[in-house]
Amino acid sequence: MKKTKLKNQITGPTYLTILRIILAIPFAIFLYIPENWARITALITFIIASITDHIDGKWARKEKTVTNLGAFLDPLADKILVNLAFLILTYINVVPLWVFATILIRDFAVDGMRMASAREGLTISASIFGKLKTTFQMIALIILQLTLVLDFFSLLIIGDILLYIALSLVIFSGLDYIIKGYKILNKK
Repeated sequence: MKKTKLKNQITGPTYLTILRIILAIPFAIFLYIPENWARITALITFIIASITDHIDGKWARKEKTVTNLGAFLDPLADKILVNLAFLILTYINVVPLWVFATILIRDFAVDGMRMASAREGLTISASIFGKLKTTFQMIALIILQLTLVLDFFSLLIIGDILLYIALSLVIFSGLDYIIKGYKILNKK
């Protein structure tokens, strides 16, 4: 019975989400290699993976195939891809360590609130700020990766601006989610 239930939950959008998780591995490897061809390959892989994030959600809603498995895997896939990118960019001194640490702390706090609410049988809906956060993170990461390939100072400025906009959305969306979760848990 479990096999049938799981099989019914693996839809086209879920396959795209799984593809994003799989693409994170070669992306990370290529980004780590300090060669221009590898960084270009990493950038192309990251862009493809980012596009799957946009497509899978729209596809699932359009086809009305939103599943529990997809709802679980989608944010996980985003975190794997984005946090691997931030980890390597931090390691090669493109992103400050404190920025990456702030992002990780926010993710752990939100995941903790998500688990606490799930134990109570409650769901905390994500806000538009969480979606904006992911979008700005991915765009900032694309621009910051471009700075590794193209030596344009203006790209670095744009990448840094987008990074700090994303960081402010990381903090704001995290606080918004935790406050909502705290209120929901205290009502129970």
